[in-house]
Amino acid sequence: MAAKKDTAALPQIDVRPPNLGEMWQSTVHWFSLHYLQILIAIGAAVVIYSLLTALRSVGGRLKGHPGDTLGLANVAGRAFARTTHFFMAMVAARLVVSYANPPQMVLKTVAFLFTIAAVFQCAIWAREIILGLVERRTTADESQSLANAMGLIRVLVTFALFAIALIVVLDNLGVNVTGLVAGLGIGGIAIGLAAQGIFSDLFAALSIIFDKPFRQGEVITYDQTTARVERIGLKSTHLRAMSGEKKVISNANLLQKEITSLQTLAQRRVTFAIGIIYQTPEDKAEAIPAMLKEIVEAEGHVFVNAGLVSFGASSLDYQLNFDVPDPDTHDYFLSRHRVGLAIWKRFNAEGIEFAYPTQTSFTAAPDGRAIMPYAEVQPVVRVDQPGGDARA
Repeated sequence: MAAKKDTAALPQIDVRPPNLGEMWQSTVHWFSLHYLQILIAIGAAVVIYSLLTALRSVGGRLKGHPGDTLGLANVAGRAFARTTHFFMAMVAARLVVSYANPPQMVLKTVAFLFTIAAVFQCAIWAREIILGLVERRTTADESQSLANAMGLIRVLVTFALFAIALIVVLDNLGVNVTGLVAGLGIGGIAIGLAAQGIFSDLFAALSIIFDKPFRQGEVITYDQTTARVERIGLKSTHLRAMSGEKKVISNANLLQKEITSLQTLAQRRVTFAIGIIYQTPEDKAEAIPAMLKEIVEAEGHVFVNAGLVSFGASSLDYQLNFDVPDPDTHDYFLSRHRVGLAIWKRFNAEGIEFAYPTQTSFTAAPDGRAIMPYAEVQPVVRVDQPGGDARA
């Protein structure tokens, strides 16, 4: 008896298939009663669809041509140009369906199809806007780097947006999407952990493209390396060292270093260390900064400063600082070479000697007095022949 009572308490579910005959009769009855409103609604839907098609064509003209510089209007035009015909038809149907007093089944069907069309159309628009903004942040010289990353970016953005759209649609249908969301989250974490190196280099490449710490063709310095950037890839950056070697470093590792770009320098500082002997006359030692200034300005560079910086073990140490303007068109090394030769010639002409490492040793007696390092020379007496004169 308890089993029967429990069974009777369960809700009764109607599992009978829908009566297609009744549905057809109700639809025919609706057409017969509201045929005029239906024709007006269809005409209005055609007008709305035509207007949306015209707006779509305007977006196609705004998106521009491949290779053009992208503006916000071009990005919006690209998004509108991707409007689907299904979405436009469902928008028109959703706007006019209530006018003809349709059966509840028709209303639910149109609403359901409109929800699907709207959700996936928003995903398409969002994808085009995101990808357009990504391309807009780049310049022409970075097109190759962007092309390397764009394929993977498109896949990731498309997967993420359409996964969200699918979840939204299922949720509107009354499906419990909690388990699906949890599964996608766990799967995303697993994929992220497995490919964290690839994703870190990918996001580092995007950071280089967007933030522009350096660009392709620039000369940069990191650690002890000075090199020219040849290519910014999806995982690594290829450089050509000043000594000729090709260097490859991962993007994530490169961004963790302190990078100095030499490409945008308006001028470059050159430092010379000069040592002269202690026996240099005082007037000439005092005139050395003025000499160095004349030499630098005669070579067309910008004099900064020069002067005595230290008393070395075997030299008076001077330092010269000057700037080479516009290092892109002037050879930095050649400029330093010419200034060095000019200093050497001027010092030779002035009789100023460069110092070289020397060391002087002094010999002292036990009491500390300086003495000759060798014994005093005694006079030598020489007798030429027996019986001859003695000569010192």
